[in-house]
Amino acid sequence: MKKIALTFASALLIVFASCKDAKKSEESKSVEATSEATEMFSLVQDSTKVSFTAYKTTDKVPVGGMFKKINFTKTNSGATAMETLNGTEFSIPVSSLFTNDPTGTRDPKLLEFFFGVLKDTELISGVFKADGDKSSIDVTLNGETQNIPLAYEMNGDKITFTGTMDLANWNAMDAVASINKACEILHTGKDGVSKTWSEVAVKAEVLLTK
Repeated sequence: MKKIALTFASALLIVFASCKDAKKSEESKSVEATSEATEMFSLVQDSTKVSFTAYKTTDKVPVGGMFKKINFTKTNSGATAMETLNGTEFSIPVSSLFTNDPTGTRDPKLLEFFFGVLKDTELISGVFKADGDKSSIDVTLNGETQNIPLAYEMNGDKITFTGTMDLANWNAMDAVASINKACEILHTGKDGVSKTWSEVAVKAEVLLTK
């Protein structure tokens, strides 16, 4: 009887120990799952690239450029990419303009005859907005704030946003006319017409990290 009692007691201890180990394992998995679920994204600020494409002549010949510097005045963290970027505020120093022009004449002309004609010429500022799968930026230029809807593509932790702004919406047609006059010959096509388009394609590349 004693042997039976000891055997039964031993079996109970094994069962309880197994249950306890199983409970610890489940609790450990639960903690790991919670940790993964609450893992947050943040913006890698110095990885952000902002570029644009303007157009000249009636054939709409593209002229590309970029801004070498972008300052973030407000950033967030979030459980998703869009939640992280929503509400991000930034400013771009116009002086960081770079169009990779081998003659070295295009950038000074843009700074003087385009940006120099606008109000508040030192900075372009903006706020990124996200609502579900929709994204856009409010851009302040020439003392005006207007919205640009954005399309985006995600490749791992990298997101590329693209959109189009019409400078007429920022009351910037005087600046468009100014740069067209300063570059009249360069912006004249085969038809003999000099034209600078008010339409500008914009692109931003951002990198997120966990």
